Amino acid sequence: MATPILDFDALAQAIAGRTVLCIGDIMLDEFVYGEVSRISPEAPTPVIAAQRSEIHIGGAGNVARNIASLGASCIFVGLVGEDEAGRQLASALADHAGIESALVCDPSRPTTRKVRFVSEHFSTHMLRADWEQAQAASDEVEARLSEAILPQIARADIVLLSDYAKGVLTARVIRHTIDAARKAGKPVIVDPKSLNWAIYRGATLLTPNRKEFAEATRSRADTPQSIVDASEDVMRLADCEAILVTQGEHGMTLVPRHGGAIHVPAFPVKVRDVSGAGDTVAAALAVSIAAGADWDTALRMASAAAAVAVGKQGTASVSAAELRRKILPHATLAAEEKVVSAPGQLEAQLAEWKREGLRIGFTNGCFDILHPGHVKVLTAARAACDRLIVGLNSDASVRRLKGADRPVQDELARAEVLAALEAVDLVVIFEDDTPIDLIRRITPSVLVKGGDYTREQVVGHEVVEAAGGTVVLVDILKGFSTTALVHRARGGAS
Repeated sequence: MATPILDFDALAQAIAGRTVLCIGDIMLDEFVYGEVSRISPEAPTPVIAAQRSEIHIGGAGNVARNIASLGASCIFVGLVGEDEAGRQLASALADHAGIESALVCDPSRPTTRKVRFVSEHFSTHMLRADWEQAQAASDEVEARLSEAILPQIARADIVLLSDYAKGVLTARVIRHTIDAARKAGKPVIVDPKSLNWAIYRGATLLTPNRKEFAEATRSRADTPQSIVDASEDVMRLADCEAILVTQGEHGMTLVPRHGGAIHVPAFPVKVRDVSGAGDTVAAALAVSIAAGADWDTALRMASAAAAVAVGKQGTASVSAAELRRKILPHATLAAEEKVVSAPGQLEAQLAEWKREGLRIGFTNGCFDILHPGHVKVLTAARAACDRLIVGLNSDASVRRLKGADRPVQDELARAEVLAALEAVDLVVIFEDDTPIDLIRRITPSVLVKGGDYTREQVVGHEVVEAAGGTVVLVDILKGFSTTALVHRARGGAS
């Protein structure tokens, strides 16, 4: 049977209206990046000269981040200590769009914190230091967790338990949550840590990795068939509908209680950092199933999300746009993928390109009717840089510059035509008469205009040159003019 087409856009629209209740062990993830400069004389270990550090919401908190970045709403319940790390996590969650948190504070324990020292050049983790108290919450804290969780189940479309064995998901909290969810008719996904899967009895789906599955089932679990063979008894023990075993570069195997097993191979990808990849898988599964996806579609979404996550540094979240680009064949990617439409999208893309050391170019215009003269300028502009951003005058801006009868095409139509060109990497619509504010935001390395301008006439040349960039003037193609084309199309003289 052929694999069904994944209608990503319809699924993403459905995801946007769903809410996931995520419960689990939150932690503060800190990454210290630097270059390995020498070997320590005290011990035969590399010394990292620290250059920068990043702090992320980790553990089950990273699951919540991914749920929100994939477009769903997340209600998060977790446990922190009465310390600076706990305050940092509470503040970060409060500032994160799409996440509503209910953190229970336990003054008797520290907030879980993990600091990783990473070789920047090799993307290799050299050392991790942990601060944690990995023991079950006390009876009093356990009761407060249940009080925070149970009223939220009615608001959620699905419940996700992210167990890192740090004390939140005690046997009693798990039991209360699963029983209440089943009574409410809500599916439950569990990313398990305990080898006793009986405590997760009644969950819809368990998502162990291969090592966890092998230990829980006392099996080799080294092929899809061996996973299928070992699943029968534990599925009966856990009374679950399915088990999904994640196997890194070997893909994922799902064994449902009814029907045939499904194996999804991993995407070919250059792995930079596997931190938090399991969190991304759990989040993608949860939002997909909440939106009504079948097992096959949910697995393909999760596999693609994992591929995006491991290609990033640190504990990374995956956006719906990134997931779309990974899932859809390149030839079917819509031109609007290149059109900036969301707040912060331009800055996020610029940051990514600059981290990669790419040379960013910029040009601008109305591009009302695209003609060969435009194509020549855009192609030459792209040849002068690694990534080309095109600033596009808005409809209101064009009317002020060209007259009340222009533009012929509205700004979205003009943007999509531009974005369809291979030479163009990003299109940004601006409202002003000139792109000077946009140029200040981008600070491109290369500023390109047609040769009918002088360097001094090019808007933004001072900004670009002050930052060490260059202005490039491209010879225009004679005989092509948008104004003349519009006049001819409207019946004027040629």
